[in-house]
Amino acid sequence: MKKIFPLLIALTTISMLGIIYLQIDWIKSTMKLNKEQYYHNIYNSLNNVKEIINKKKNQSVVGFQMHMQPISIGGAIPTQSLYSNYQLQELIKREFKKNGIKQAIEFCLQNATSNNLMFSSGYKNDFFDSENNYTVLLNPEAYINSEILNVYIEPTNYFKNYLATLILFATIFTSVIIASFVLSIKTMLTQTRLSEIKSDFINNMTHEFKTPIATIQLATDALNNERVICNPEQINYYSSIIKEENKRMNMQVEKILQAAQLEKDQIKLQYKKINVHDILKKVGENTSLQMEELGAQFILNLDATKSMVNADEVHFTNIVFNLIENAMKYSQEHPIIEVSTKNIGNTIQIKIKDNGIGMDKETQSHIFEKFYRAHTGNIHNVKGFGLGLTYVKNIIDLHGGKINVESELKVGSTFTISINVA
Repeated sequence: MKKIFPLLIALTTISMLGIIYLQIDWIKSTMKLNKEQYYHNIYNSLNNVKEIINKKKNQSVVGFQMHMQPISIGGAIPTQSLYSNYQLQELIKREFKKNGIKQAIEFCLQNATSNNLMFSSGYKNDFFDSENNYTVLLNPEAYINSEILNVYIEPTNYFKNYLATLILFATIFTSVIIASFVLSIKTMLTQTRLSEIKSDFINNMTHEFKTPIATIQLATDALNNERVICNPEQINYYSSIIKEENKRMNMQVEKILQAAQLEKDQIKLQYKKINVHDILKKVGENTSLQMEELGAQFILNLDATKSMVNADEVHFTNIVFNLIENAMKYSQEHPIIEVSTKNIGNTIQIKIKDNGIGMDKETQSHIFEKFYRAHTGNIHNVKGFGLGLTYVKNIIDLHGGKINVESELKVGSTFTISINVA
């Protein structure tokens, strides 16, 4: 699965770059077509104005001829004789609006010698040289009274706004695709990691149960031996082994059940006032044999003047035991385990420090996760399900306390619990 991830990421990245390239090309094409349509609408509007004016001129010519009125030879009826400035401006606005051009419009009507014949009040001489000034020859066939219509369209941010809108939506959709891709990869990595954790848990559980089961099997076989049957001391010895191994398996099952109960919030704590120092001393005494077997040095510095807390005695004892047991598990030769207390404000701070193998930053960020177990390098005798620290963290949270860890590889780890005093 891990080999597929780089290929998947590479292919998806190439696809994403392709999509971005196509979007940019599409935006350019869309903007080009949009501008072409815009200019087409402008010239279409100018031609419509031209046709309407010329049609009215032709109708006027017919009327003049019917009444036998003289007409300019080789010329045309002047536009100013048919429209006022206001009427011509309204005609232009109406035709431009039909084609979607809604900006403010100014006009100027000139003759062939560039003399201004008609113009709107807002038209300026500077507009003649502007790129927003558009012209149309009203009567190109006339050699007298030839007229040029100049229409100035107020500049607009339409294209910039349209481009910004396209880029905005393209960015949003691309971001959604990228976010979905990242989320998918993250989910796949998480699922892979969970699968590995599950496999580790099953392997650890099998190992944890296999040893006591094998020991019980050997003790049971020994009890069936004729020489043992006749020896009460041997019977008691092997029976005690079976009892201890059975107790050990029950403890492992209890750990799994406690983790399940914590996950479902089914643990009910029995709060009462307890002395933290008494708990620490008790756990120290109970682990003294294991300490001796390891050749460990156990140091107890109880400096807190306020050591009473409201807590569940059983579970609070368990979390202290788990932390000290961890210090022993991940120890090297000549382990030194130091437990100290002090008051900070209205809290009591409990520190459990060891000189064990330590942890890197990556391990520290995961140690309180369910089933997570740190890699122990060359230490192969570390057993467990990876539930101990998860249980510790959850119980401390239920007590309204906090726990953090400081660690350095090959130097050791320090777990610090802070909880309000009673």
